[in-house]
Amino acid sequence: MASRPIVPQQVQRDEGANKMHQQKKAAPAGGRNRRALGDIGNLVTVGLVDGKPQPEISRPITRSFCAQLLANAQAAAAAENKKKGICVNVDKELGAVVGRRAAVPKAAAQKKVAVKVVKPKPKEVIEISPDTVEKEEVKAKKQEKVANKKKEGDGSSKKGQTLTSVLTARSKAACGVGTKPKPEIVDIDAAEVHNHLAAVEYVEDIYKFYKLAENENRPCDYMGSQPEINEKMRSILVDWLIDVHLKFELSQETLYLTINIIDRFLSTKMVPRRELQLVGISAMLTASKYEEIWAPEVNDLVCISDRAYSHEQILVMEKSILAQLEWTLTVPTHYVFLARFIKASTTATANSTLDDKEMENMVYFLSELGMMQYDITKFCPSMVAASAVYVARCTLNKTPLWTETLKFHTGFSEHQLGECAALLAYYHTRAPENKLQTVYRKYSHPQRGGVALRSPAKSLLPGGGGMK
Repeated sequence: MASRPIVPQQVQRDEGANKMHQQKKAAPAGGRNRRALGDIGNLVTVGLVDGKPQPEISRPITRSFCAQLLANAQAAAAAENKKKGICVNVDKELGAVVGRRAAVPKAAAQKKVAVKVVKPKPKEVIEISPDTVEKEEVKAKKQEKVANKKKEGDGSSKKGQTLTSVLTARSKAACGVGTKPKPEIVDIDAAEVHNHLAAVEYVEDIYKFYKLAENENRPCDYMGSQPEINEKMRSILVDWLIDVHLKFELSQETLYLTINIIDRFLSTKMVPRRELQLVGISAMLTASKYEEIWAPEVNDLVCISDRAYSHEQILVMEKSILAQLEWTLTVPTHYVFLARFIKASTTATANSTLDDKEMENMVYFLSELGMMQYDITKFCPSMVAASAVYVARCTLNKTPLWTETLKFHTGFSEHQLGECAALLAYYHTRAPENKLQTVYRKYSHPQRGGVALRSPAKSLLPGGGGMK
């Protein structure tokens, strides 16, 4: 098999160069082909504007440039239509312009004319993807909905303002409601902010708890279940215990806890008549141990009861009471509410320290009068305390009789205290004639301002022109 001769690469390149040189020599001497080649894609005639030829632009006709030419032609046609009212077929004109781009006049090509090339400013092209379009549409719809809702809201508010609001405002103005100032509640703990023993941070929560817990350990109506005890015997016992409490100079907390223990014990167990005084002495011993720093000794209680009971009997009864009450001694008595409500009354309206003391003595006087009576046990301790404050203000002619501060701290309105307040006022009117004079003598003393001698608030009695 014959082998193909191998021609060196350098020889092939030389032969190609010789062929190109021969073609250049065979070209005509006129140079037309050279000028025509120089004209293609360099000079373009775009037509006539106002009868004058447009400047030639040395720029290749591309798709974007054609679109620009179309836009310019459309703008020029619109201007001509406005002036002359003649419709111009812009598409045909643009086609003629594009068709004439190869047939450039020879004269224009031969003449060397200085043409100023004006390069159009590139326009910014913003590419919008389908996702962006959808997001913009969704956003526009949301904005439109929000705007419609605002318009609806404005319309409804305007309607309400023109109808319901106007009628409500007119009715308030007619009744004088709109002109009434808002009730002012005095901060009764403001003066004791720096007193750590006052527990200002917790006092409101403490009394909310007292209000909830006061009904858990209240005595029931037990007198019907006691065959040998009646209401009069109970009053005699309480009157005697108040006298004992005064002689031993015990605290107010001890007295109110003693009465609470007696009533709770009698509510759960029948007691014979001969042991009623023993129950009272043992209850006071228990309360003293709970409240006092130095509680009375058992021998002192034996002596003050005229040795009616022995040392052992008192201790046995004390154990029986604690077992029956299940050692529950931490209860909200009348006193815890009295202390708070007196403070609310004196802080809001008192003018001097003497007024504060007089109010305090009057409240305690009315409270102890009520504590002696069995009928008061049907009211909760907070209501008895609030009623005592209300009757005391009526007795001392305080104005106003019931303030918003007292209503806020007691939780009772003036109307809610009507029945209990009427009973306390009635007990005050009967106190000078009552056979049990311990409480009346105690608060008739000048040391306690002689508040028992003040004229009672008869306006609170039924038929007295006050509350019923």
